[in-house]
Amino acid sequence: MAKFYRFPKDFWWGSATSAEQTEGKGNTGKGVTNWEHWYAIEPNRFFNGVGPEITSDFFNQYKEDIRLLKETGHNSFRMSISWSRLIPDGFGEVNEAAVEFYNNVINELIQNNIKPFVGLFHFDMPYIMQERGGWESREVIDAYVHYAKVCFELFGDRVANWFTFNEPIVPVEGGYLYDFHYPNIVDFKRAAQVAFGTVLAHAKTVKAFKRLNLQSKIGIVLNLTPSYPRGNNEHDLKAANYADLFFNRSFLDPCVKGAYPQELIELLKEYDQLPVYTEEDLQIIKENTVQLLGVNYYQPRRVKAKMYKANEESPFLPEWFFDPYEMPGRKINPHRGWEIYEKGIYDILINLRDNYRNIECFISENGMGVENEQRFIENGQVNDHYRIQFIKGHLKYVHQALKEGSNVKGYHLWTAMDNWSWMNGYKNRYGLIRVDLDSMERSIKKSGEFFQELNDNNGFEMIKRK
Repeated sequence: MAKFYRFPKDFWWGSATSAEQTEGKGNTGKGVTNWEHWYAIEPNRFFNGVGPEITSDFFNQYKEDIRLLKETGHNSFRMSISWSRLIPDGFGEVNEAAVEFYNNVINELIQNNIKPFVGLFHFDMPYIMQERGGWESREVIDAYVHYAKVCFELFGDRVANWFTFNEPIVPVEGGYLYDFHYPNIVDFKRAAQVAFGTVLAHAKTVKAFKRLNLQSKIGIVLNLTPSYPRGNNEHDLKAANYADLFFNRSFLDPCVKGAYPQELIELLKEYDQLPVYTEEDLQIIKENTVQLLGVNYYQPRRVKAKMYKANEESPFLPEWFFDPYEMPGRKINPHRGWEIYEKGIYDILINLRDNYRNIECFISENGMGVENEQRFIENGQVNDHYRIQFIKGHLKYVHQALKEGSNVKGYHLWTAMDNWSWMNGYKNRYGLIRVDLDSMERSIKKSGEFFQELNDNNGFEMIKRK
């Protein structure tokens, strides 16, 4: 028996990319990013020693890539602008060659009836800004707001939706807690300052955006990871609440509600980990909440009560308050190691409906990374049937949330074309479109054909198992 899942008219079908992961250096006089600097000094930290010099060469092949976006059923597409390309020193002169490039990309999308969704920051800080303190620095926050205003003024007449940050907690975790982003610091108090500085930069940018009265919306993209307790006992539930506070509500609450959770404030105060801030900062955050929320979802977080008390001689970390838990029998992506839990996407959307004023939102990333995907080439095409099933499984729960009143407006897959994935290089492929790294030739995967059908039919059919 088959069931057809139909979505609302004008549902956003598309995918997401980032500048640093797809553009390549190009020839516009781009400034050095934090990633390019880190790769230059520690190439051994990157899978197979592959850095961001070329990535997917979107800079040179954007016309073909946008043609392929149309061919794979996109009516919307999230990209990001490289701060380092547009303003090479982070705060000074605007690079006219970069303006031309981004104008060309945005215009090409519109000509192909694809709405451009544009992010301002997707992990790629100009290195000179990082050296000046990154998001710990008021000077850098002000430089970012200036950069954002330049973007709004240059491109705001054609961009459907703007996003201040993509997954802002990831540079906090990677750069200041767990050593997988530059500057590779392990210091929770500095991490808290970076997180607060990011939220303040976001709120100040929203304030600047509202003053321009553009015919578009501004939001933020957060990676929301539901925290599930091992059991329904008091201690496991408390552990899950801690994980939720640190990894979800630390950005979700200030960006959507305009205030931090009091419970998180008290916790950080107890352990002397609060960032430095002013009452004026808190007022700016309160008055400049988002109009639209992007939700990135890949896998759940499962936790249990802490078995042993944390060693207080070790650095203060969120894991002082919970232990990770691996649920027996969980479904796993064997090619990536991540759990596949489709219902998590429903739980996020219902939480937003019930606890975050049912804010207008969309799934801004959801995807399946697979290693050595060339194994699945049949007759010259990647037969990624596993990705099609992954998409269907999650969309079934998006559809259910819609039926139950969720204000979700679209679904974007990560990602359009195989791209450079930070420290992982090209280890795992996520694209609807295959990129041959030797020739840079593109070819549509089976999932790309499915995605076109998804748009054409505004839904999909799923065989129900008896």
